[in-house]
Amino acid sequence: MNTKKKTRPAESGPTRPEDQRLSIGSTFAYGFQHVLTMYGGIIAPPLIIGAAAGMSSQDIGLLIAACLFVGGLATILQTIGIPFFGSQLPLVQGVSFAGVSTMVAIVHGGGGIQAVFGSVIVASLIGLVITPLFSKIIKFFPPVVTGTVITTIGLTLMPVAANWAMGGNSAAPNYGSMANIGLAAATMGIVLLLSKIGNAAISRLSILLAMAIGTVIALATGMADFSKVGQGPIVAFPTPFAFGAPTFEIASIVSMLIVILVTLTETSADIIAVGEIVGTKVDSKRIGNGLRADMLSSAISPLFNSFTQSAFAQNVGLVAITGIKSRFVVSAGGLILVVLGVLPILGRVVAAVPTPVLGGAGVVLFGTVAASGIRTLSKVEYRNNMNLIVVAASIGFGMIPIAAPKFYDQFPSWFSTIFHSGISSAAIMAILLNMLFNHLKAGNSDNQSVFVAGTGRVVTEADIACLANGDRFENGKLIDAEGKEVPLTSSTAAEH
Repeated sequence: MNTKKKTRPAESGPTRPEDQRLSIGSTFAYGFQHVLTMYGGIIAPPLIIGAAAGMSSQDIGLLIAACLFVGGLATILQTIGIPFFGSQLPLVQGVSFAGVSTMVAIVHGGGGIQAVFGSVIVASLIGLVITPLFSKIIKFFPPVVTGTVITTIGLTLMPVAANWAMGGNSAAPNYGSMANIGLAAATMGIVLLLSKIGNAAISRLSILLAMAIGTVIALATGMADFSKVGQGPIVAFPTPFAFGAPTFEIASIVSMLIVILVTLTETSADIIAVGEIVGTKVDSKRIGNGLRADMLSSAISPLFNSFTQSAFAQNVGLVAITGIKSRFVVSAGGLILVVLGVLPILGRVVAAVPTPVLGGAGVVLFGTVAASGIRTLSKVEYRNNMNLIVVAASIGFGMIPIAAPKFYDQFPSWFSTIFHSGISSAAIMAILLNMLFNHLKAGNSDNQSVFVAGTGRVVTEADIACLANGDRFENGKLIDAEGKEVPLTSSTAAEH
């Protein structure tokens, strides 16, 4: 009996770092920190999409509450897990930025929020079906593709931030006024100032804190109106299909499917990254379970008026910073999100934040997304390949609908819906060019194009073959072994 009592604690203890259990107080305290870290990111998509759909502040409040509620449920599924669903890793789930510009394009294309919900349902179900095959096609989403797409996501959202900074409503008499832009600039300045402070917690919460301070400034100057916050219920369970039944449009579904492929890629990377940080084994089965949880959550989310779900990369960084590896801490954060999701009054408070304040924070927030993509692109090898032209053409193509919003107006509606989204345009181009130059290598020239030559110093084998033993360069002149100058000529002259 004594022997059994001594061995029982060891047998019941955690066998993996992520299975560590903390006290209830610590668990919820660290879980709340995860919520604060991602709160600004999770409320931004419904704000953008709701504004694009012309929703009232009350409806946007419901949309925000729905996203918090579904994000909490998705987080619990991902961290606790059930058979075949959930990686059982400390990953916070929420609405991804990857689909924002595509959803806005669908809304502006005439489909409305109902077409967005329909496309999310179908594309997510397709994603759920192809999850077992994704490991075979993930080779078509290397950093040169994902980095391009993530960079484009940030860049395509910049017009949204600028519109917010000007006031959000182009028909308003004060749209673009110095007061609006000044408030946005003040908010942005506060973000930068808080980021500069040596306190890590304040720096990580700089976006949220700056929005709060900016709102206080707006209240003091009469630029904020919270009179409608009290209108509506304080506590309410999200009503299924509160904005109407979903509609299904082929072009919208195709466009959203591209977003789902990007989401699968991002979540795969996050699962691998958090596995390395935690120091636990991550195999293909675990990745598959995590991706299926992503897709199941995304497919169900429109039922509760939310959108595609994916892992939040900033919370992966928080795990590394704090060293708290327990998945149950993140589960507690998911439970907090669920509670916040049944309090629509909080959503109305957020929806009442003046748009210039959102604009000032959005410049930094969306810029951070673009910077994350640039960081990924910095790891790409550009010498002796065509990766530079893959990036250049893809980002350039993705910027067309941003620089010229009416560019595709004369195209068929299905084509316009897909390519009016900068993220869809960039993703399609990046995938195709990556396949053309890096997978279908037949026809690639040994003498690569000017795009390759411009990425670094390149000396061809033909140049080396022309040199003789003892040749050397002195003061820009080629000198042979006998000390005589060898005349240099252009390649064109040599051909003639």
